[in-house]
Amino acid sequence: MGKEEQQSLERNRKKILYHATIEQIVDGWAVGKPVLESTGKPSGYYRLTNYLRQYTIAHESLPKGIHTMPEGRDSFNKLEPSFPVDFDSIIGKITLPE
Repeated sequence: MGKEEQQSLERNRKKILYHATIEQIVDGWAVGKPVLESTGKPSGYYRLTNYLRQYTIAHESLPKGIHTMPEGRDSFNKLEPSFPVDFDSIIGKITLPE
């Protein structure tokens, strides 16, 4: 098995391992936010999910402090603004599985 294939397998393993934790964090963040009709989720839900997935896979830890989510496009290709997320407040005592 080549190095790229091993790295891909390891990233997929982490993605599966961290999935429930990321979902728990993002769902907690979403509580009380207005829901978009097109997705049934708040604006930024999928950007935050993808950001957390990429961050946790790269760093094998959860982010700390305030991070700015990048601008994005909705399903109608309309620009959605960037927004800050205070990970200390939304993560609390949640930890990644090992």
